[in-house]
Formats: sequence, C-alpha cells, structure tokens
Amino acid sequence: MAGRWVKILVGTVVVLGVLFVVVDRVAVHYADKEVADLAKDKYGYANTTDAELDVSIEGFPFLTQALAKNFHDVELDASNFYVDAADNAQGGYLHIADLHLDLSGVTMPSYTARTAQANLATGTVTLSYSELSSTLTRLVGHGSTITVSQASGSKEQAANVRISGSVDGTQVNGVGTLLAQGDEFSLTAPGQTKPSASWRLGLPQNVGFSAAESTTDGVKLTVTGHQVTLGSSRFGG
Repeated sequence: MAGRWVKILVGTVVVLGVLFVVVDRVAVHYADKEVADLAKDKYGYANTTDAELDVSIEGFPFLTQALAKNFHDVELDASNFYVDAADNAQGGYLHIADLHLDLSGVTMPSYTARTAQANLATGTVTLSYSELSSTLTRLVGHGSTITVSQASGSKEQAANVRISGSVDGTQVNGVGTLLAQGDEFSLTAPGQTKPSASWRLGLPQNVGFSAAESTTDGVKLTVTGHQVTLGSSRFGG
C-alpha cells in the first residue's frame, strides 16, 4: 500500500514539474513577443517587409525572474530594417544588415510599464558594403556607380573604407571614413572634409557607438551603454 502511494506521489511531482516547465516556457514566449513589439514601436527595428526581429529573455525559470521584475540577461537581434539619412535626402535610406544587443541586469518598475532599465548594454551593428554602395549610388545619382569596400587603418570610432567608381564621368578611387559617435554615423568621401551622408540609429537611452572597424563582412560598429533606459523614458521621452 505504501509503495502505491509513493508511486502516486512521484507521478504527481513529475506531472507538476512538467506543467511548471510548460507554463514557464509559455510565459517567456509571451514576454519575448511583448519586448519585441516594444522594440518595433519605439526603435523601428522591423520597418521593412523582410525585416527580422528576435528577443530572447535568458535564464530558467523565467517565472521567478518575472515575479522579482529582475531579469539577468535579455538578447535582441534585428536585421534587414532601414534608417533614413539624417537630412532625409531622397534615396538616402540605408538597410542595416544586423543589430545585436545584449542587455544585462534588466529591471522593471511594474508589470504595466512600457519601460525598463538595464545596468549594462553591449552589442554590435553591421553595415554591409553592398548596402552602403547602393545608398551612395542613389544619393549621387546621374548614372553614377559607387562601390564601398574594406580598407585598412580603422581606429577607435573611425573605420576606413575604400570608395571607388564613377561620379559624373569622373573616376573616384580612394579611402573614406565612416565615423560613429553617439547614435549617429556618417560617411565622408575621399578628399572631403564634410560627411557625404549621415544616419541616426534608434538606440535605447544612454547607449551609443564606442568603436568602428572595417571588416571583411562589412563595417562593424560597437555599441555600449550603462544605466540604460528601454522603451519610454522616465522623463516622458
């Protein structure tokens, strides 16, 4: 008789454990979607038909983190969205190949708030050479063809890029600079002192570019932030 009760008890514990895991995974899936929707609305990370946006709240169990309103790590990955030129020049839009954000120590003031804070944010933004080439070609216009490619000599927040092609029948071939500061990055053509184009990327408050490098895959920008505000600002922004 005692053995039968032990089997029942063990079976009940196993069933409850499975149910807890299922409920936990359903809850984290819902939370992931809510955060993704917030990123779409606030930062425009899914503003094209082929854009992809994925949010993952790490750690198990999720429910204990949710009850404490304290999450260890949240990862966000977005790709194929676009940003407009800072001066809204026609054809100045630029597709972002990839954006990755890793948010650590995320806390929420309440369950209904459309905001949260993170102790630390790190990540990368990749600008493909093909998209940079297409955007510059559109901006120059007049049948011109511009190609942007890798160049050596990147330093701190300035990445060197080779710019070549034809502008109004004149051949261009030299090293330009892509400079990333704050939430804005700009591209200056060879021999120019002022940027040919600049773009502003939607980033959480207190997150900004900290480095730029010309790599084989594209220009990679590093982003860093401390005491980061996600979503709506505490001051109404």
